[in-house]
Amino acid sequence: MTASTATALLVIDAQESFRQRADEWAETANPQVVTNIDRLVEHSRSVGDLVVWITHADPGSGGIFDPENGLVRVISDLSPAPDELQLQKTTISAFASTDLEQQLTRAGVRRVVICGIRTDQCCETTARAASDLGFEVDFVTDATTTSAIAAGDTYGAVSGDDIMRRTESVLAARGFASIRTTAQVVAGASVGV
Repeated sequence: MTASTATALLVIDAQESFRQRADEWAETANPQVVTNIDRLVEHSRSVGDLVVWITHADPGSGGIFDPENGLVRVISDLSPAPDELQLQKTTISAFASTDLEQQLTRAGVRRVVICGIRTDQCCETTARAASDLGFEVDFVTDATTTSAIAAGDTYGAVSGDDIMRRTESVLAARGFASIRTTAQVVAGASVGV
């Protein structure tokens, strides 16, 4: 694997598993997530950045994240290129159960651009881990999505939009990541919030 720049786009959990939760997917906080991920992928390819596809698996669970059920694959609207790195993780952070750090280090990557599904879970956790490992992190919130937390939850209801804004606030204010939009990344604009 080689990279002409020191940047990698991490596409996290943009996989068919999530679309199997039809009600939840229909009410996703960001219906433009797949379109924006696709824009980021095309941009990254055009400037020679590495594109890394990461999926989440829960082997033996029998559920939608069990690889045996055939849903642990990139969303059909997106197409990994044959030479792009594809990793499968079993933890929330993309670094904890894969050799992602080693792969990025070998390729000379120092900056990661994060997009994908579950803004507040795998995307945020991976951003925090990347920062802790010394990578510069750009978090492209409008190329992520999440779902609301239902009113029946122990701690009360929280909308998907509120969760996304909270993730931006925490990552930026605590120094884990720079928050960017898809348009900023594609235009090569300076880092946002």
